[in-house]
Amino acid sequence: MIVAFSVTPLGVGEEVGEYVADAVRVVRESGLPNRTDAMFTTIEGDSWGEVMDVVRRAVAAVEERAPRVSVIIKADIRPGVTDGITSKVETVERHLAQG
Repeated sequence: MIVAFSVTPLGVGEEVGEYVADAVRVVRESGLPNRTDAMFTTIEGDSWGEVMDVVRRAVAAVEERAPRVSVIIKADIRPGVTDGITSKVETVERHLAQG
């Protein structure tokens, strides 16, 4: 399964990069495949519990320093698919290259 999520600390001012870095650090230390872009961090794992545990811990890392946290989560639950983070993008790129 693939989960894309965004954690936004509220009540800490406009510069939130250091808080978001706390969440991303948790994801990267999890050892699960992941990517971070300007809007979301995407993580892939074998089960809902495995992935959501990492999301929960990432949110908790931000909660430690922010008085309020906003979280957006989008999930692609597709049993038996691995490396979806890469293969889904490769499929789109292949179609773009074909014109």
